[in-house]
Amino acid sequence: MAHYDALLVLSFGGPEGPDDVMPFLENVVRGRGVPRERLLEVAEHYQSFGGVSPINGQNRDLVEALRPVAGVPVYWGNRNWHPFGEETVRRMADDGVRRAAVFATSAYAGYSSCRQYYEDIARISFDGGPELVKLRHYGDHPGFVAAMADHTRQALDRLKDRAGHDHARLVFTAHSIPVSMAETAGPSGGLYEAQLRRTAELVNRALGRTAPWDLVWQSRSGPPQVPWLEPDVCDHLRGLDAEAAVLVPIGFVSDHMEVVYDLDTEARQVAEERGLPMERASTAGTHPAFVRMVRELMDEPEPVPCALTCCPAPKRRPAQVPDQV
Repeated sequence: MAHYDALLVLSFGGPEGPDDVMPFLENVVRGRGVPRERLLEVAEHYQSFGGVSPINGQNRDLVEALRPVAGVPVYWGNRNWHPFGEETVRRMADDGVRRAAVFATSAYAGYSSCRQYYEDIARISFDGGPELVKLRHYGDHPGFVAAMADHTRQALDRLKDRAGHDHARLVFTAHSIPVSMAETAGPSGGLYEAQLRRTAELVNRALGRTAPWDLVWQSRSGPPQVPWLEPDVCDHLRGLDAEAAVLVPIGFVSDHMEVVYDLDTEARQVAEERGLPMERASTAGTHPAFVRMVRELMDEPEPVPCALTCCPAPKRRPAQVPDQV
């Protein structure tokens, strides 16, 4: 078994007030040549929620939930906003940490969802600092599946109580990525989508359901001429032949901006326009099974790092816009 003397929760970060929004977005897109007009457009999504992304609050809750079960001190650092990973790792070194497990708040393969966290680890590591070991993908872990199944069951119950529907269609959602990135995800390509389909299958099975389900995509942010994974969740809801739907955001581990805006705002508006009863399942968050999962990942044999050729960085186009988190 691997031995760690600390746990680092490594995440994307998000603004915590109106004045943070533009500096945060500038951090996200640094070096990508994204037009300021597009940043201002995305900033409006944040400002509609008071300039606060829920992700930092969710991470604080997760850290507090992990402290009693991790067995080691728990730290938290971000890629794009305070507390930055660099600051956190320096503090870990000052505290005498020598070797830490890194839990990335992204469950799947792919450049943005996995490789970029390896790049973060390389960037925030320094000579004499703690060794940082990224834990494995966990979309198929029983703890993640149990958390998502429980939250989906609750959403189905709410829909039944509110609208009287017993036969809602499950619509699993995840962040869309460029098709070229999806094709190179994992050692031999295609792993991002394959892992998500596996998670959806496992959650459906855990619910004891045999009805068909859908996997759709959300939050695309690239120029229209670049193909991304489809169908988009809103387009899917417009054509969905079902009496009701439950959106299940298996591609995310917390209810951050892409969930509360793209699903709770935009997708819900589409459903209401259609007269389609809809509920949205909570993300894993601090579900006890999900929290226990992190401890179990730490107890596994040390994961083998991905090859440097796995999930290569995309070729950035000047007009590519940021992810919202």
